[in-house]
Amino acid sequence: MSNLISQEENFSEWYNGIIQLADLAENSDVRGCMILKPYGYSIWENIQKILDDKFKKTGHQNAYFPLFIPKSYFCKEASHVEGFAKECAVITHYRLKNKDNSIVVDENAKLEDEYIVRPTSETIIWNTFKKWIQSYRDLPIKINQWANVCRWEMRTRPFLRTSEFLWQEGHTAHSNIEEARKETLQMLDVYYNFGKDYLAIPFIKGIKTENEKFAGAEETYTVEALMKDGKALQCGTSHLLGQNFAKAFDVKYLNKDNKLEYVWGTSWGVSTRLIGAIIMTHGDDKGLILPPKIAPIQIVIIPLDNNEQINNIVNKLNSDLLDNNISVKIDDRDYLRPGFKFTEWELKGVPIRIVIGKKDIENKTLEVIRRDENSKFSISIDNSTEILIKLLSDIQDNIYKKALEFRQNHTFEVDNYNDFKDKISNKSGFIISPWDGTTETELKIKEELQGTIRCIPFENNDLTVENNINDKCIYSQKQSKNKVIFAQNY
Repeated sequence: MSNLISQEENFSEWYNGIIQLADLAENSDVRGCMILKPYGYSIWENIQKILDDKFKKTGHQNAYFPLFIPKSYFCKEASHVEGFAKECAVITHYRLKNKDNSIVVDENAKLEDEYIVRPTSETIIWNTFKKWIQSYRDLPIKINQWANVCRWEMRTRPFLRTSEFLWQEGHTAHSNIEEARKETLQMLDVYYNFGKDYLAIPFIKGIKTENEKFAGAEETYTVEALMKDGKALQCGTSHLLGQNFAKAFDVKYLNKDNKLEYVWGTSWGVSTRLIGAIIMTHGDDKGLILPPKIAPIQIVIIPLDNNEQINNIVNKLNSDLLDNNISVKIDDRDYLRPGFKFTEWELKGVPIRIVIGKKDIENKTLEVIRRDENSKFSISIDNSTEILIKLLSDIQDNIYKKALEFRQNHTFEVDNYNDFKDKISNKSGFIISPWDGTTETELKIKEELQGTIRCIPFENNDLTVENNINDKCIYSQKQSKNKVIFAQNY
């Protein structure tokens, strides 16, 4: 049976418990790195398949670039190297040798230009773009890479922050800023809609402050989500790089007037952090709750007896569901009691469990348990496939509705500093407050309250943020530039 601690008792332990008990991942012997177990990796595979299809439909092609990046590349873009300097793993030697019956680094095998283990790929990709781009006919270039990256984190948590993680990173090159900005916002919309339609997570779109933007970008756009403990999670970013990397790597193109111009760039990405977002947005004290559209197993069938009549019904139902592209698991393990099976699949968040016993055969019904409501009811065997397909759609919609209601109930407009301080300190959720637009105020709030500006929200979110010309900054009481979203964050 489950030993999962409750969210209210200790949210952090609850989160770690789900990862362990739902068999998603485990810590490895490599510091700060996790092992993605098959069930956890299958969730990432589903995310990958869906997004990969969306990227290709927006004109992007997949490529792959080296894991090792010469240190000299990083030195070409000053703000970029400054932003990642403290997180870089550096390869200094290329050979080992035996010495006194032990393995040591060969001191004579030192690299002249040391390698950085990829924290992100802008530098090596823009160095490559220089070879690929000569004229306007070569533009735009739209590349995506599915890869692993390394960022040497001091404090790690599975899925949320690890020294190595999986992600996709898009990199594009354009002939003008209008096209580059359109690309940046288009990919932000891809993430936003993916969150809503597949992950059942209501994201908020917005632009990052100057202090929070990506190192080397002109503008950084983000999708932010609210977790059940009242903390924010950045779930994806899209960056307008401007001409910064083009100038750093001397990437120019010959325009239609036969004049050389620097190229305009973008980059954008999401990672296995999305699995952490799913856990903390939807999970409950019984375990994981997976949206059907990304669940590795959408329906599990548990026969209570092993006889020909039950097996025939199970096999027929399994075949019909598979024909309708529903992923199904038949749990006919005879060494486990039914109660253990129920608990396991509940922990793993499978959207629908079906139980079939002798009484169900007699009644020509199936016992159905929907994970999002933890409710149990019977349906007719005769039209069960049609009912179950509709039920999966209802579950997907209901999970999103619950997450949206939670966010709405934990979003507050605050213009009084004492209330602001109280809500930030208690991790109450998203706090919408006026800000004077200065990095000084932003950093003071972060230092005093551990609250950060998650974004300056767009108008086309499903929440209303109205700026007033008379608004005063929540901290400095100077004239406000924008109302922004504050929160403690992961």
